[in-house]
Amino acid sequence: MSWRWSVLIAAAACAALVVILAKGFGKDPHEVPFMLAGKPAPAFSLQKLDGTGKITLAELKGRPVVINFWATWCGPCKVEHPVLDWGYRQYARQAEFLGVVFEDTVDNARSFLQMSPTPFPQLVDPQSQIAVDYGVAGVPETYFIDAQGVIRGKHVGPLSPDALTARIKDLVQPVAQAR
Repeated sequence: MSWRWSVLIAAAACAALVVILAKGFGKDPHEVPFMLAGKPAPAFSLQKLDGTGKITLAELKGRPVVINFWATWCGPCKVEHPVLDWGYRQYARQAEFLGVVFEDTVDNARSFLQMSPTPFPQLVDPQSQIAVDYGVAGVPETYFIDAQGVIRGKHVGPLSPDALTARIKDLVQPVAQAR
């Protein structure tokens, strides 16, 4: 093979590599596609952490719902905790807030909440079935369900006040009608 063919093959390989890399720029390599967006939220009936009964998603229909999956062993969850507390106090008239303990013990969650109480219900998902139904990959993860019971979005990682505000505003807006 002549040196010209070698140079041509190397140039073609470099061009192909540049195209492949360019397609990947601007995308988060850790981002997982969210397949539940726009679909009905999986139903649940979960025991309240304080033992005062159960909460079902069905009983909340007609109101937007913010569901936060968290754990005591999760450092980012502890950072996010005051943001959710603030968010509830700011937006409780516009949306229901729920916490779901993920892959943790009831005792750990109760101890944490004694030191850092929340004004909204905390729920127990003992076999993580609801977390699986929602596609939780890690914590914290927060799901935003509209008044019709449709998942409008998901936030992975700790929420900031600005991100929570934007999500709530989007959540309470009517879904745009297709023309």
